[in-house]
Amino acid sequence: MSTEGVRTETVETLDPVAVGAAISAGYRRYLRSLLPLRDRALARALNEEIDRSPLLSKGPLLEVTPAYATGATPRQLMAEGVLTQGFTAALDLNRPLYVHQEQAIRKVGAGRNLVVATGTGSGKTESFLVPILNTLEKEHERGELGPGVRALLIYPMNALANDQLKRLRGLLARSPHITFGRYTGETRNSVNDAHNSFRSLHPGAEILPNELLSREEMRENPPHLLLTNYAMLEYLLLRPKDLDR
Repeated sequence: MSTEGVRTETVETLDPVAVGAAISAGYRRYLRSLLPLRDRALARALNEEIDRSPLLSKGPLLEVTPAYATGATPRQLMAEGVLTQGFTAALDLNRPLYVHQEQAIRKVGAGRNLVVATGTGSGKTESFLVPILNTLEKEHERGELGPGVRALLIYPMNALANDQLKRLRGLLARSPHITFGRYTGETRNSVNDAHNSFRSLHPGAEILPNELLSREEMRENPPHLLLTNYAMLEYLLLRPKDLDR
């Protein structure tokens, strides 16, 4: 059989023990180069201490993170009436939720307050965002979803707010009745400035009709979901032109 045109690849596995030893050896070489001593006895004693000291490096330390337990799927929660049918556009209905996500959705649906504390990558955002969107969808179905802030999404840094904004664009692209906007120091005041800034930062991207990009738009028709930070939230609560929004 001819192998012409067939591409082969060598898959290398990572040996964490060997990598850890190589990093430790490199660090110790670096320390020896920083402290050249003319006295041979002192130099030899220093090198020996650098080589054998347990204080310079430890490990490698390996941690195995078990998978988070899964529960019901969004489709099952919709069948139970916990989630509204409006979620067909926002979620993968057949992908099981993590147990803590399911519990959060059920508790909020039952009118409970909650705090979710879980690990990195375990879907904390969905734990609060899905119940919020579910409430907004139910208001929309009842014909009660008028302008006005329903939820504040507060982040300590603009970078985190911007990441959440990208996620909302994907989730709400097919839900034009739910509006959202980011109100931080980066938010432009006028509609034209805000739209021009968006096009320069996201060439070729479509501006969603339910994303309010400017402060003018948000003051005129406050979004249902308002992303902001602590400092800007204080301004919003103090400035007269923002108090009634």
